[in-house]
Amino acid sequence: MSVDIEQIIKKSREVCASAGTKLTHKRKNVLMVLLASATPLSAYEIVDRYKTQFQESLPVMSVYRMLDFLIQEKLVHKLETAGQYMSCAHIACDHQHETPQFLICDRCGSVKEVGIKKRIIEELERSIQSTGFMLAQKQLELHGVCEHCQSQPA
Repeated sequence: MSVDIEQIIKKSREVCASAGTKLTHKRKNVLMVLLASATPLSAYEIVDRYKTQFQESLPVMSVYRMLDFLIQEKLVHKLETAGQYMSCAHIACDHQHETPQFLICDRCGSVKEVGIKKRIIEELERSIQSTGFMLAQKQLELHGVCEHCQSQPA
């Protein structure tokens, strides 16, 4: 394991312990599959990569339960528009996390996680609430073309 992965896993264990939960061996391995991926993965892709990486099969329903746990602990994000999962880019950070915004490249599938300032989200919520609509979640997913793909011929 690289130093960064070791630090992320250590911090993930601390996050779980502080919440009174446990990062089990299999949960850790699912997180490691996501950490190793350059793009978000579906649960079925995680099952395939888990088997390749750890020479062990996992039922997809177990992976969904593990992903639910990892999302609850804020270690993983689900991209709702794609039904895919990715590790949080800020697991090992010690600062207060902002609301995640995901910049999704429609060409290569890469995703960049950036935080949205609290005041911007609050203003957006006020604007939405004035219509009588209530947000279920504050996560934003924006589609476009990443810097790398912009420099490549279409």
